[in-house]
Amino acid sequence: MMRIPFFPTAVTTLLGGLALSLTPILASPSLADDHEGREGVTRVETPLVSPHDNRDYRILTLDNGLSALLVSDPEADKAAASMNVGVGSASDSSDLAGLAHFVEHMLFLGTDEFPEADAYQRYISRHGGSHNAFTASQDTNYFFNIEPDALPGALDRFSRFFIAPLFNADQLESERNIVHSEFQARLRDDGRRIHDALNQVLNPDNPTTGFAVGSRETLADRSEGEPSLRERVIDFYESHYGANVMHLAVVAPQPLDELETLVRERFVDVPDRNLSRPEVEAPLVKADSLPLALDVQSVRDSRRVLFLFPITDPINHYRHKPAEYLANLLGHEGEGSLLSALREAGLADRLSAGVTRGDGNEALFSIDISLTRAGADHLPRIQASLFEAIALIADDGLEEWRYDEQASLAEPEFRFQQYGSPLDSAMRLAMNMAHFPLEDVNYAPYRMDGFQRDQIQSYLDALRPDNLLRVYSGPDVQGEAVSPWFQVSYRVQQPQDWASAEPLAGLSLPGPNPFIAEDLTLLEQQDEKPQHLVDEEGFSLWHQADARFDTPKVEWRFSLQHPNAATEAQDAALSRLLAGWLGDSLNEQLYMARLAGQRFEAYAHARGITLSFSGWRDGQELVIRQVLSQLIEGEITEASVARVRYSLEREWRNAPQAPLYRQANRTLGEALVRPQWPTSTLLEAVRDLKAEDLREFRRRFLDELRLEAMAIGNLNAELAKREARLVAEALRPSLSSDQIPDLEPLQVSNDLPPLHPETSRKESLVLRYLQGPDRSLTSQARLAVLGQLISTPFYTRLRTEQQLGYVVNASYMPLLNAPGLTLLVQSPDTPSEEIQAHIDTFLEEFSQMLAGLDEEALSSHRQAVRDRLLQRDTSLGSMTDRLWRSLAYGDTEFNRREKLAARVMETSPESLRESWATLHDKGVLNITFDPGDSPSDVLALTAELSPLPQSDG
Repeated sequence: MMRIPFFPTAVTTLLGGLALSLTPILASPSLADDHEGREGVTRVETPLVSPHDNRDYRILTLDNGLSALLVSDPEADKAAASMNVGVGSASDSSDLAGLAHFVEHMLFLGTDEFPEADAYQRYISRHGGSHNAFTASQDTNYFFNIEPDALPGALDRFSRFFIAPLFNADQLESERNIVHSEFQARLRDDGRRIHDALNQVLNPDNPTTGFAVGSRETLADRSEGEPSLRERVIDFYESHYGANVMHLAVVAPQPLDELETLVRERFVDVPDRNLSRPEVEAPLVKADSLPLALDVQSVRDSRRVLFLFPITDPINHYRHKPAEYLANLLGHEGEGSLLSALREAGLADRLSAGVTRGDGNEALFSIDISLTRAGADHLPRIQASLFEAIALIADDGLEEWRYDEQASLAEPEFRFQQYGSPLDSAMRLAMNMAHFPLEDVNYAPYRMDGFQRDQIQSYLDALRPDNLLRVYSGPDVQGEAVSPWFQVSYRVQQPQDWASAEPLAGLSLPGPNPFIAEDLTLLEQQDEKPQHLVDEEGFSLWHQADARFDTPKVEWRFSLQHPNAATEAQDAALSRLLAGWLGDSLNEQLYMARLAGQRFEAYAHARGITLSFSGWRDGQELVIRQVLSQLIEGEITEASVARVRYSLEREWRNAPQAPLYRQANRTLGEALVRPQWPTSTLLEAVRDLKAEDLREFRRRFLDELRLEAMAIGNLNAELAKREARLVAEALRPSLSSDQIPDLEPLQVSNDLPPLHPETSRKESLVLRYLQGPDRSLTSQARLAVLGQLISTPFYTRLRTEQQLGYVVNASYMPLLNAPGLTLLVQSPDTPSEEIQAHIDTFLEEFSQMLAGLDEEALSSHRQAVRDRLLQRDTSLGSMTDRLWRSLAYGDTEFNRREKLAARVMETSPESLRESWATLHDKGVLNITFDPGDSPSDVLALTAELSPLPQSDG
């Protein structure tokens, strides 16, 4: 797999995209001189955009130097904003590690005009929005979304973060505890542990190698005679937060002129402190420190090797993307690739290539390989094979046609890009504004201005043995040192020469991609909802022609349903094994199809296996045929089964290492949804399965099937029928829908004791689940509104004020169509019994709040729930997933969410009080954990539970 290799690590996932070389498809930027007469505005311009992008853009440079990108999207049903500040943890003082992160937290806790600690959050929540922030090494990003009509009030509050935050002294201690809880929650994260150990061997003079999160220790009160912590916070803010290093993006349905007024009036007062973005000058790796081998002990039973090479940060060459060119070749997964050879030898199961740790000056080119146990014993051979692959590129791989093919693959991705939600767009654009010229904020991730052999060669020259930092991570490592923050055991060696080994045979460079779509014609047909094209015994097809996303793509879902797909744990494990084998066995064959925009996934569930196809209409049938052929006739070998079984065993064996709150939610599902099997049970069931077992299961599975299919996107009914028919004729489904068992939510019994998840974590936790009385739309609507009402006060009381932990939330959480509320607290040092007492006290207070709730106070919360339910689909894939879920619930009119939204608007204060009173007396399940607790036998304890009633009111 190729990772996007040319961005700083912290922004890689936000910027997205591939590459583009065909400039004629761009809508040209314009530089407007009509800023005269615009008070507070120095410059106005527009960026390059795709010709199918019908949104309006305007970039403002305010008099204070702040850049603001405004995007008017008349179809958006949310407004969103993101402010990127060009400073991060790399600017922490040496005696105050985590200061930038701490400042980020403090900005949320009151400003001059809105002094209450929860004023911002309360406003955002009341108007159906969400908010957050993150601190990276060189950027801090703040963001929110909200109902469009509430955008002015949100910007009122948001803008004051950057003008006059209070940094209240009485909030310092509580927020320091929250930061410490966040640090404690990350201690067993292997990614962060590798990062911490790696920092010990990188150049300590490079400011990106410090401890970024912060803790009670690093943020402790200052000694007498020194500036106080609050004074240091204010000094950091005034030294690094200024209009010149701020980039704001706002995406909303309002017209540009209205957005400009909203932004100009609120952000023109951000101080101009004449700041510039801090530059990193110290190299990331000391010149005399390589080659070097770093071994890191992992918490998870998982093995991984990273080959890291210091390079010039390729973000400076984004117009030509030389590092991406190399990452495409080294990360290839097709026949003859490095990964293909490693998989065939049983040494690895995944590989990705790209760039990490970019600081604007230097970066690390990374080849990241997930190893099998055997692979961990053959690192020299894996390394020799890597350098053999690099030599192949040096000899024959620098060819212009390869560059042009990479560009041509991405050209339609840019032309027909789907923007995601307004919040996704705002965050991506704000980050891009910080790193690229303003005209390229849309285009930069795709831009490829032509093949530059010498430039690519300079990066290739860095990929050599004497410039290698090799990092191995595994549970078997016995270290000689311990890292200072995450307490990671590690050892370091600086070899004179790497151990020699014979590279794997069969490596070759990829040929031209045969899957590139040619017919990208946009069809104009638009259906309002899916139509039932085929309804036969054993086979059902739904189709919706859709052109609203302006892309010639199609989403297919085929649900292969079997009555015993998960009746027993071994059947559930075999379903997972069959789905995994199908994807694994087609990896080399379909990798080029993935590069060309044709994506396939097989996943198992309680009713069977779903085959999901997503991609260009042109060429999709070829992929569907290949998958069908492999599913029905493909050879199931011992090697492929062993590879997939190892992956599943690793996943299930490591489940107890997952974050505690995730394990609690998994335990909730295991207790109250049937059929669902605990990971420990699945692990036991899969251990001894062989290829012959899977062959026999495939035969049984394919012999008794029901097929449900859905096609959504830019295709007509005739094509949908033809492609669905080829699947049905190949599989010959025969079962009726009533022969496939439904998933059922169970009714909580008051006799249930607290359930303990199986975990190796050291924190404490309480998840209290309050279940509704039935599955009616009325109960779902009432609990959804209660979840909206309880969310902010629960967070404010137990996290902000009582500082019980970093992971604190209350929300509406349905299990299938069973309504419920979850109250969750995960704490590093507060035992579950004490957390329970705090929750009990809060619930009494919330009851009193509900007693005083009137229609006026309820109206905005009710509207927020309604708007969330009816939120616009932001991509073809997300719309397909929503419609597919509706079909799974039996909603063949595809109007369940509209019915639920209408029922939400019928809720009254009195009806909410009535529902709330019943939640305390019955339907309460507690999932708790303290270090030392033994895991509960969840299946045995919940074996006698009956299904939650369906009744509607």
